[in-house]
Amino acid sequence: MKNIDNGLDNFLLHLKGVFSITVEDSRDIIKAFHQEMKKGLAGTNSSLKMIPSFVGPPKGTEKGSYIAVDLGGTNIRIIAVELDGKGNIVVPAVIRHVIPNDMMCGTGEALFDHIAEYIRQFFEKHHISGQKTYDLAFTFSFPIEQHSIVSGILIGWTKNFTASGVVGRDVVAMLSEALKRKNMEFINVVALSNDTVGTFMARRYSDSSCDMGVIIGTGTNACYPEKADRILKYHNTGTFGEIIINMEWGGFAKLKMNVYDQALDQASDNNGMQHLEKMVSGMYLGEISRHVFVDMIKNGLLFDGSNLPVFSEKYMLRTEHLSLVAQGSDFFAEFGITDVKEKDKKTIREVCRIVSTRSARIAGTAIAAVITWMDASLERNHTVAIDGALFEKYPGYRDCITDMLQELFGKKAKRIRIELVRDGSGIGSAVVGAVTASS
Repeated sequence: MKNIDNGLDNFLLHLKGVFSITVEDSRDIIKAFHQEMKKGLAGTNSSLKMIPSFVGPPKGTEKGSYIAVDLGGTNIRIIAVELDGKGNIVVPAVIRHVIPNDMMCGTGEALFDHIAEYIRQFFEKHHISGQKTYDLAFTFSFPIEQHSIVSGILIGWTKNFTASGVVGRDVVAMLSEALKRKNMEFINVVALSNDTVGTFMARRYSDSSCDMGVIIGTGTNACYPEKADRILKYHNTGTFGEIIINMEWGGFAKLKMNVYDQALDQASDNNGMQHLEKMVSGMYLGEISRHVFVDMIKNGLLFDGSNLPVFSEKYMLRTEHLSLVAQGSDFFAEFGITDVKEKDKKTIREVCRIVSTRSARIAGTAIAAVITWMDASLERNHTVAIDGALFEKYPGYRDCITDMLQELFGKKAKRIRIELVRDGSGIGSAVVGAVTASS
């Protein structure tokens, strides 16, 4: 028993090192981030796409009423949004639906018809007539190449979506066509953005110090306002002095992957892609932990070498399970595991802590990279608007991010304020529509 205990202690010590992000590591990552940002803005080969959103930051004086459609992970929300021109946002109506798996993995036409039907039901439920035209702002939270504020080509699906006939096509056109098939020609799609841009816009409308939007949930991404003359790959940036850049930072490829990251990546449908997302986002933390548990069981360091079949199914362990462990509970009963020893409970708690802490420290490092790109010496205050269940609900996650910033910047870390913006993505798309209308 003593040898097993020593082996377990040594393994956990080794695991901490394997998943460690030191301050020195963080500084190296920041340098690499800046290099990739520069290349992405110049249009040369980079793992950061740095996509212009063709809209600038709001002034807070924009006014109007909009219907916002927010297609995020597996959920879609239809929202009525009213902007009063004084930095205040009112949401008089909202409906949320779960996208059925057969729609996520069927044809693109069926998927967009499904979305249009949800919009029709929203109008019907809230007694909104079709006697006048309505402006619709569309949040589409997948990698797109935008060519204008009302045009975006899907680069590739993420988050388990595989609907055929959408990659390489304009998603605004596909939504508009679906609305016509539902006899809703009175709805005009006036703006396209992703959830990150929406989160930023929702906060910036009432807070002029906000200069970064971040999603840390099922997936992860970030945006920030860039000076138009620094976006070398695009010359037609319109009338805006600053353009919101959708970084698509989930694709950042300059992180060191350990053996568990490599195993996850090799077994994934997008092998070799989305490296940062696979190490940070909620979709993958459970799967990384599962790979660690399988390794430990095979080496007799967990469950006395038994229960391996329980952990053999890919993605059976979700971030929600890790969150339960972090709260002091567990997930064993759900998987039919009984009579778990206290030693094993403690071990699983430690593994979950190690995996989730690395996620938060990488997220904190990435935030630091973008802030220092805009303000190298941290001379002014910055608000970072963050949405996403991982950031909001995982115990201690936010504290780990602020700890990373504190280690990097010391007292100056106080100049970076992190703010949760719940459901900002859909609301923010309405702000995008209002900024477009007023420009």
